[in-house]
Amino acid sequence: MRKAFLILCGLLLLGLAVLALAVACGSSGCRAGWGSDDIVMQLRLPRALAAFAVGGLLALAGALLQLLLRNPLADPYVLGVSGGAAVGALGMLLLAPAAPLLWGMQLSVQFGALAGALLATGLLFGLARGALLRLGTRGANGGGVRLILTGVMLASGFGAMLTLILSLAPDTRLRGMVFWLMGDLENAQWQGAAWFVLGLSFVWAMRNSARLNVLAHGDAAAQLLGVPVVRLRAAALLVASLATAAAVAVAGTIGFIGLIVPHALRLVIGNDQRLLLPASALAGGIALTLADLLARTIVAPVQLPVGVITALVGVPVFLILLGRGRA
Repeated sequence: MRKAFLILCGLLLLGLAVLALAVACGSSGCRAGWGSDDIVMQLRLPRALAAFAVGGLLALAGALLQLLLRNPLADPYVLGVSGGAAVGALGMLLLAPAAPLLWGMQLSVQFGALAGALLATGLLFGLARGALLRLGTRGANGGGVRLILTGVMLASGFGAMLTLILSLAPDTRLRGMVFWLMGDLENAQWQGAAWFVLGLSFVWAMRNSARLNVLAHGDAAAQLLGVPVVRLRAAALLVASLATAAAVAVAGTIGFIGLIVPHALRLVIGNDQRLLLPASALAGGIALTLADLLARTIVAPVQLPVGVITALVGVPVFLILLGRGRA
């Protein structure tokens, strides 16, 4: 317990330091922001907070899905949950009137992302319900593989729908939609909603971490100890879907955070969910905040979509982790 406490305290302190750095630095340099309250309070601070919340949501969702499917390659993007959320959000952007992002439009995008994520989750349940129920007995070689393949097909279908939406979008909105799809925190609002969902997901995960530990050892052990296996599995998938929907609605589609962060932490600190889940949320927030800082400063004054940075960094890092895991 002392080791876990030290790890979490270290991540928390590192997260605060990264947030301070993200607020202090930007496209205009690392000192100019402190002399202008408007830059700090209206631009850098909200963006840094949004990045930390979105990163925490994606990493926590990835950790839950990897536990649920017993596969380190599982994440919201592989299962099509983020694709469904993106289709719902972009659909709302396409149907909304050609006007700036006002409160009502932001709310519609939030609900569109949530509806899309829930639709993807429902389709996943319906198409691979038997595989989900057999995860405890057949593992990654049976139900888990079928569930992942079903998610990959759903992701491909949602990708085609996203292409259709982009082809129908007016030119005045096309650039904004493309940047949003690549992961864009420049106009990130509603970070309060993202933090609220992160808080609820975090509380649920911590309250059920002991049950999730038992579930990781198989259905037989979980049922002997009185764990409601099917209900817990469904709740974990629902929490992961809600977390993904909130992240996509705030920042668009950002890859690799939900895949790499929990996978790397599992190699370092083990698979105890009481430590892995909170560590994933903190480390995911740190990783995305640093990626957003790079996106704002690496080719300043031009700001890159943060999804480009996570992909450029995530691919080689994952290959290294994959090689280490095989070794």
